[in-house]
Amino acid sequence: MRQPLRLRLVLRDLSTAAAFASMAISSQVPVWALVLFALALIVALTGRRPLARAPRLTALLLLPVAGLLYLAVASGQMDLVVAACSFAGIVAAQRLLSESTAATDGQVLLVGLLMIAGGAALSGELVFALCLLAFAVLASLSLGLAVVEAAVPPGEPVPVRAVMRPLARGTFVAVVGAALFFILIPRLSWNMGVRRASPGLGTATSGFSDTVRLGGSGTLKSNPRVVLRARLTPDPVDTEHLSAYWVGRTYDTFDGQEWSTIGAAKQRHRTRVTLRPGADKQVYQRIELLPAYGSRTLIALETPAKLGNALTHTPTGDRRTRLQELGGDELRFVDDGLGYSYEVYSLPPGTDTDPGRMNQTEADQLLALPENLDPRVEQLARRVVGDEKDPLAAAQKLSAWLQREYQYTLELSGDLADPLEDFLFVRKAGHCEHFATALTLMLRTLGFESRLATGFFGGERVGEEYIVRAGDAHAWTHVLVPGRGFITVDATPPAFRTNQSIQILESLVSLYEAIEGVWRTSVVDYSFRDQLDFMRGLSRPPRDPSSDEQRPSGPPARAWWTAGLVALGVYGLVRYLSRRPRRSPLGEATRLVDAVERQLTRAGLPPREGETLEDVSARFTRDAHPLGPTLAPLTRRYLEARFGQRPLESGERARMLEDLRRALDTWRQGSRSNAP
Repeated sequence: MRQPLRLRLVLRDLSTAAAFASMAISSQVPVWALVLFALALIVALTGRRPLARAPRLTALLLLPVAGLLYLAVASGQMDLVVAACSFAGIVAAQRLLSESTAATDGQVLLVGLLMIAGGAALSGELVFALCLLAFAVLASLSLGLAVVEAAVPPGEPVPVRAVMRPLARGTFVAVVGAALFFILIPRLSWNMGVRRASPGLGTATSGFSDTVRLGGSGTLKSNPRVVLRARLTPDPVDTEHLSAYWVGRTYDTFDGQEWSTIGAAKQRHRTRVTLRPGADKQVYQRIELLPAYGSRTLIALETPAKLGNALTHTPTGDRRTRLQELGGDELRFVDDGLGYSYEVYSLPPGTDTDPGRMNQTEADQLLALPENLDPRVEQLARRVVGDEKDPLAAAQKLSAWLQREYQYTLELSGDLADPLEDFLFVRKAGHCEHFATALTLMLRTLGFESRLATGFFGGERVGEEYIVRAGDAHAWTHVLVPGRGFITVDATPPAFRTNQSIQILESLVSLYEAIEGVWRTSVVDYSFRDQLDFMRGLSRPPRDPSSDEQRPSGPPARAWWTAGLVALGVYGLVRYLSRRPRRSPLGEATRLVDAVERQLTRAGLPPREGETLEDVSARFTRDAHPLGPTLAPLTRRYLEARFGQRPLESGERARMLEDLRRALDTWRQGSRSNAP
């Protein structure tokens, strides 16, 4: 038996690895399946097939694996799709280590295709697109080499270098054709079958907790991972970077080292929560919290009024979830999930409002001070504020003084007995939590009600959305102004309120997010409506509802441009086809094969059932048949005329058939003379 082409097997194995990677990036494939497949892939790439001697036995061993996975699914310990993906990976590993035959190669690629479908169901993220592209290219090249290898008679070398270029060109055309098919052929929304939530790469880093403890190093500020996506209505389209506060929760109690809230959680769970009355020109937000967020606390632009219509994203799909109201204006999702999406209406900036629902105990806590507060804090506050009686003016004086006199730093020591004293009188440097704590407590020493707020600051435009990074986590102060409600005053220097990550790392993450945004809107969420909008947009631009300009009666300029580009493309295609060398008519090569088969049949050597001319030639060469040397070059010439763009010359078919007829006559005479 001829040894399979090494390059073809490597391409086949790597395409299977890309298919398995499309599932593994979801972080839902079990570790044992990941390890087994990785070991099998490494062994296969070294050219070893240890399961070749016992293919049936090793195939039977897959049955108990399938049984165990079924029991895991039935007992609720494993998701059905994850179990199916894991089993597909094990089957692929068994096939990779088996002897390479036509059937085995087909099974490996088929299992790879199933794993790609599994990867789409588990994640469908941008990295999945790269795995899909790698699988398509590698599998196509492997299949093309398999066709060429089967057509080459045994003993002759496979012309790898000669065929790789046309194979690469054919693969490129196939990928482009698949993309056009995806764009133009009417379809249903892909996201009907896609599971949107997967843990992804890395762990969640910016989750909220019930307390805020001073003294941390603040390493979160250097994390560029995106934790929140939001669409705003009205959209400040001219703004690339928002200067907005995204509040998560507030704290009213400080014990000298950490902040907490005395408000008790409400047992009632609701689908919509109203925190305060609405107002005109509210800011609507459609927010998605990503797996990197890692918390069940809702985030909203200050000052949120109504929140609801929430979905939790889990590995098994999306489902409605309700909200629970806790102290400190905090709302939490009732159900655990990898991510969440919900809607919020916030009051426009500068709107006067009430302080929200607080009982007397909670209101009194806005002036509470820790028992061991250093008396120098009050002295310092009075020296800065003077005789100012307005709480907002006093807060602004203290904020400006803190920004001017204190340094921002993330390089802090560990836990301290009195972190506020260390910040105000020793180090005179800290991060946002130190600035916000100092301002809040200094206000309280003067009798002004205030509290600490935490969440995020900023927002970077990516496409039609704004993203917020883990490093945008921030803390600031709410000062209660009679008749106006809580007003935000931020003592942290403005340059240090957003994330402090390395610029190049932030740029790379932004580029990735921009590409992923295109992938999500153009592929994952691409629907029949999007197709209609795309075709309509080629001939008719969208009308700006805010413009009073009348639409022109004739076709717009973009319609003429589209028609011109289409005409140019058709002209180029016709020119390309007209300049290509004329290929031999399909019927000429086919008539050659028919004539050869008729001569072989008349000579008593008809092809066996299902045999092609290539198979007959390979059999004759393998059996050292006297007609093998004549049939092999004839078959090769047929393949060149049929697939190799080398047409038969005038009279060439007749000459080859005459040579075959003479060889058959010689074989008949030899057969008669050797007959007993």
